[in-house]
Amino acid sequence: MKRLSIVLFFILVAGVAWGWFKLNQPAAPLERTEPLRIAQGVIIGGVDEDNPDIQVYNGLPYATAQRWSAPDIPPQWGAIPRDSRTFGPECLQGRDSLTGFVDDILKGNGLPWWKRFVAEKYLAAQPAPQESESCLFVNVRTGNMSGAAPAPVMVWIHGGAHKAGSGSSSFYQANGLVEKGVVLVTINYRLGALGYLAHPALTEVDGTSGNYGLLDQMAALKWVRQNIASFGGDPENVTVFGESAGAGSVSELMASPMSAGLFDKVILESGSSSGNAIHLSKSPLASVRSAEDVGTEFLSTLAPPAATAAELRAIPAAAIISRAKVRGDLGDYFLPVVDGKVLPEMIGKAIRDGEVPHLPMLAGYNADEGTLFYDGIRSPTLLAGPMTGTLDEREEMLADVFGANPAKALQSLYGMESLETWDKGAVDMLGDDTFGVHMRFLGKHNADKGQPTWMYIFSRVPPSKHQTLGAYHAAEVPFVFGKPFPLLPVTHSDEKLSETMVTYWTNFAKTGNPNSNGVPVWPPYTSETDTWMELHYPLAPHRELRARKLDILEEKLNERIDMVTEVVAPRDMALNVDPLAVVSGDEEAVADSN
Repeated sequence: MKRLSIVLFFILVAGVAWGWFKLNQPAAPLERTEPLRIAQGVIIGGVDEDNPDIQVYNGLPYATAQRWSAPDIPPQWGAIPRDSRTFGPECLQGRDSLTGFVDDILKGNGLPWWKRFVAEKYLAAQPAPQESESCLFVNVRTGNMSGAAPAPVMVWIHGGAHKAGSGSSSFYQANGLVEKGVVLVTINYRLGALGYLAHPALTEVDGTSGNYGLLDQMAALKWVRQNIASFGGDPENVTVFGESAGAGSVSELMASPMSAGLFDKVILESGSSSGNAIHLSKSPLASVRSAEDVGTEFLSTLAPPAATAAELRAIPAAAIISRAKVRGDLGDYFLPVVDGKVLPEMIGKAIRDGEVPHLPMLAGYNADEGTLFYDGIRSPTLLAGPMTGTLDEREEMLADVFGANPAKALQSLYGMESLETWDKGAVDMLGDDTFGVHMRFLGKHNADKGQPTWMYIFSRVPPSKHQTLGAYHAAEVPFVFGKPFPLLPVTHSDEKLSETMVTYWTNFAKTGNPNSNGVPVWPPYTSETDTWMELHYPLAPHRELRARKLDILEEKLNERIDMVTEVVAPRDMALNVDPLAVVSGDEEAVADSN
């Protein structure tokens, strides 16, 4: 028996080693497509290795950008074909920013030791992606190059807290959506300090600063409108969708008058910026610094106090990334900012006041959003991290945030009535307060304006009895793309759930309605019925079971919005360059803006 155990052990180790070896083999170059002409020149893509009916075009530049400036006209290369079978560089970010997040997911899924071993070795062995400040690329996957009717377009904005990630991630390079008859576009946009830093010297030159990553997203959508027909896509049927910070970006795009007319439908997965109160040059709340103040402190060790915009733009990029790692606390401020121009006012206020375009919307969040973040995230209204102290002290802290009566109600609703149950309830409340209430807030106001709206809650949990995460943040992404992470356990029910979700998402992209093609009926959302589709298997629509919890949290969100001081444009001047005019190559519009 001992000899058999030893033999089985070595067979297992050999199998693990072979699997790890196979996972790390470099991908062979894709078969070349026929040359294709777009506005910038001729490109050659690749034939997808899993489905020869799908063509991929990667690393297509949609704009160029000087650091801390609006995106500019993309390069032209004319008749000399550009090989678009490989991805362009990711936006500069420092690759350790997502390591802890991925580690927590692997641990929390309850993997057996050998699968965790393979996963950790596989991830550790991955070559570091190329990063660059020259990173404004789109990637296109299409199965509609035969001259058939134009296909709906889905433009994906990746998550990563506005400071990490890329559109070229293998998670998003999947065929599930494309095989349902859409054209898929994924994008890079500038991140962290390089994407969202504001500074008085930059504002002095351009009339505003910050929001560069958001302007990049607008430029990418402009590129899609102008070029997607060449890939078999319908430029008049564009759905922009994203997860986490990507979904927050969708809400920001909705709130910006500069992106008007660039998309037709929206899907938001676990993210809305309705609670973001960061303003350019003023502090609307005692607890929220201005973006320029944070940017000035961030650059204080890298440039003299009176540095010009040109001097700031000459700081070595490596020094900026190193500074971001040292001052991670300031990184929480590198988000889109209310500047009176790109974002005229707090997004939550714009949503509530009906000042955002109301479009067909599919939106929702996951049942256990808080499990990955309890030790580190600061929600818009809750304290950061676990509370300590006696039960009386914790109750007092909760009352300081919400008020005595709402705090008592929340304590009861979340089961936080003893020290033993407090943290579990606080995790649930953190997820609802950071994600759930903002999704319902956005969906409710969209539906109340007469737009078709569908809301979901994703509640599928990992199948292992040792899992500790539940339906964690971003867990729905592989189901949406039809590409489960290869080392995480997947059941037959998971496969059916993913097939249904891919159908819902693509149905919505086609018609603005997720129903048809044999999927269970998903009732539209109204604030009166508060009906959501629960995404697990089997699927079931029901009234939001957390309605009372979200009602109380929404009261606090509305209080926060009411407290925010309206901030007008910091300078009585227009942007020196209209980024959308520049990207379009509209020289007359550019001249008019100067």
